[in-house]
Amino acid sequence: MPSSATASEKVDIIVEALDDKHALDIDAIPVEGRTLVADYFILTHSTSSVHQRALADGVVEAMEKRAGQRARREGATDANWILLDYGDVVVHIFSQEARAIYDLESLWKSTEALRASDDDAHLFEAIKSGAQGYLLKDLEAAQFFTLLEGVERGEPALTPSLARRLLAEFAHPAKAVPAQQNPDALTDREREVLELLVRGVTSNRKLAAKLGVSENTVKFHLRNILDKLHLNNRAQVVSYALRHHMVELPEDGG
Repeated sequence: MPSSATASEKVDIIVEALDDKHALDIDAIPVEGRTLVADYFILTHSTSSVHQRALADGVVEAMEKRAGQRARREGATDANWILLDYGDVVVHIFSQEARAIYDLESLWKSTEALRASDDDAHLFEAIKSGAQGYLLKDLEAAQFFTLLEGVERGEPALTPSLARRLLAEFAHPAKAVPAQQNPDALTDREREVLELLVRGVTSNRKLAAKLGVSENTVKFHLRNILDKLHLNNRAQVVSYALRHHMVELPEDGG
C-alpha cells in the first residue's frame, strides 16, 4: 500500500517498528485539529545514541517497506533528538534527558496546547483559550526546535510577525472544554484490540499472540484506547463498545 496509507495505519506501522527495536515509553498523541503540522505525534526515547539511530533506521525501513513512504529526517547526527516527518505523522525519538527537558507529552496533551496555522482568527482564539504559542505550518525544523526550547524557559512560542499581530488583541484564558469520548479517533489496530477484548481475549499475552505483536505493543494500544475513550479499565472498554455497537458479535450457533 504505497502512499495511500492513512495516518492511523502509519501509526500502527511505526509503533510496531519501534517496539521491535525495544523503544522506551512509546506514546502516540492525536493532534488533528490543534495543529496543521500533523495528525499524530509519536514520541519515544532510547537508551543510547546507538539505540536512538537504530530506532530511527527501524522506522524508516518499516515505513518504506509497508507504506512506501520515505521520511524527511532531521537531527540524524544529534544524540538528543531525531525527527522523522511523514506528513500526517511525525516521529520524535529522544534521548531520555531530552525527552524530560522538552516534555512534549505535557505540552500537547494539555488544554493549553501549541497551535499551528496562519489565520488571524485562529491565532486570537488560540491565545484567548490559553495556548502557550502558535506555530506556522511552514516553519523550518531548526526554528521549530528553537521555539520549543523557549517554551521550556517560559517564553511564548511566537514568531516576531505573529507577536506583532497580537498586540491589538487582549488574551483572556477560556475555560477548558471537557474531554469528550471519540471512538472515531481509534486506529485500525486499536479497533482490532477492542474487538478481541469484547470477544473475551483479555490477557496481554493472548492479545499479543492473536495480533502477532509483542505484549509491550498491546499495552501501548490498550493505554491509547483508555485515553481516547476516557475510561479507566478494560471492563469499562468492553461495556462502552457493546453499548455503542462498536463491535458486532457473532450470533450463537445453538
